[in-house]
Amino acid sequence: MILLVGGEKGGSGKSCLAQNIAVFLATECEASIIMVDCDPQRTTSDWIQARNNNQLTAINCVQLFGKIRNDLLSLEQHYDFVIVDCGGQDNLALRATMSVASHVLMPLRPKRRDLKTVSHMDDIVGTCMMINPDLRAAFVITQCPSLPNQAKRIIEAKDVCRTYDIDVLDAITYSRNLYDDSEESGLSVVELDPKGKAAQEIRNISLELLQVASVAQLQHQLQDKQTNALRGHHATTRSQEKNSIG
Repeated sequence: MILLVGGEKGGSGKSCLAQNIAVFLATECEASIIMVDCDPQRTTSDWIQARNNNQLTAINCVQLFGKIRNDLLSLEQHYDFVIVDCGGQDNLALRATMSVASHVLMPLRPKRRDLKTVSHMDDIVGTCMMINPDLRAAFVITQCPSLPNQAKRIIEAKDVCRTYDIDVLDAITYSRNLYDDSEESGLSVVELDPKGKAAQEIRNISLELLQVASVAQLQHQLQDKQTNALRGHHATTRSQEKNSIG
């Protein structure tokens, strides 16, 4: 499964979200993960290096740019999830990934300058869905203010997204120092404070995006996928042996 975290607007926490989702899937869902860093700023690659230095749960990462469609399809054969961090720009890697991804998650802050990009992203998604009609695209509102009197901004941001043909997740992230603190050392909020509010935000976003009700349900789906793949491999091997004998 190829999961893209991307969008046109920088600063909305795309790399942070991709990293935290990756750790959640790897540690709590026991999924095999590889991250693809398409951002020249190397945010995710540097984070992976920090993880390796701190001897945390290993997550593979490669850097790819430009026409990466075939590379992603190849990686998908070896991992449960290929998580692509495309950075904050409309480029060839973003569109190439959308052409093969199963999911694209587009973070937006509840700010006017972020919401101005919604129309353009809707156009990009629409174009890519002509090639990849099974793509599931969704906006997610991130870095939300926690003050009660600012709740209206979150609702209004979701309303803007809903005027287009792209889903907007109910789950959101709030502006929390824990996201910065964890990223600094190659950690995720799921590892730094597994029972905290930030960790639950990541769980909620991941499960809603993947349209599963619980971690157990996702684990079951992954196990079924692995079992079917193993059966297919055995069937192919037996067919090859039969042909060789014949």
